[in-house]
Amino acid sequence: MTTEQLTAFVMVAERRQLTDAARRLGTSQPGISRQLSALERELGVRLLVRTPRGVALTEAGEKFLAHAREALSTLRAASSELHEIAESPRGAVSLGVLPTVGAYVLPGLLAAFLKAHPHIRLKLRESLHEELKDQVADGTLDLAILELPVRRQDLVAQKLWEEPYLLVVPKSHPLASGKPPVRLEETVGEPLVVVVGGKGAATFRQVAESRGEEPRIVLEVNHPESLRRMVEKGVGIALLPELMTRAHRGVGFVALAVEGAPRRTVAVVHRGERSLTFGARALKRFLIDRLRGGR
Repeated sequence: MTTEQLTAFVMVAERRQLTDAARRLGTSQPGISRQLSALERELGVRLLVRTPRGVALTEAGEKFLAHAREALSTLRAASSELHEIAESPRGAVSLGVLPTVGAYVLPGLLAAFLKAHPHIRLKLRESLHEELKDQVADGTLDLAILELPVRRQDLVAQKLWEEPYLLVVPKSHPLASGKPPVRLEETVGEPLVVVVGGKGAATFRQVAESRGEEPRIVLEVNHPESLRRMVEKGVGIALLPELMTRAHRGVGFVALAVEGAPRRTVAVVHRGERSLTFGARALKRFLIDRLRGGR
């Protein structure tokens, strides 16, 4: 039993004419007849009989008409209610972000989103890539903003932006007064500050080993913000995403373009469109609209 069959039956019952009902529904008389025949076969009773003037309801048809009208009314109300929810979603939405994104991109964006969607309550979680990825996969998080690649077939990733890593050095460092771009080979032998398991550590190691040396890593940290502060204090030099250097540029370090610098691609990740609530879909659309192609 379909909505189309119920609609056809109610229209014919009200107009008592197949031709008139078909015209009002924007279909053909044979099409209406097929819908009614299928409905009667499913119910196992005759609902309508032909008369010289058109059609008339049987006793079963009279009883079924009230139910059909009620069913269509309920469906219209449900559709209207769901449309209202989609237009003005509500409820909790959980978003996971990398530390290199949360503090630098989201404050203004989330303020604008919450103003546009006052009935949504956001839950923001900052963590590292692997943990966030697992929490999206197991449903703990609705969405996450991560670096690609994700390498999981059960997750969907939609690109937001791409950016280079910059070399950050203390203002007093000799490289600070040089002319960029800096060659990565110039960092060999320098004291390095890296994020554990980060792209900077891998890049420094690859460059040093290509020259038959070990990278001089003097400090490993878990959070990129700690790395930036260590550079400011002169502990060493580091590679940071361009985004992280913008808010603090000139404070205690110099950010330099690097020849052949590594890059990162940032994406919004989720399990699948069907798993998202209306609120999560609204947030995803908002992030894509505001962040795709730049910040």
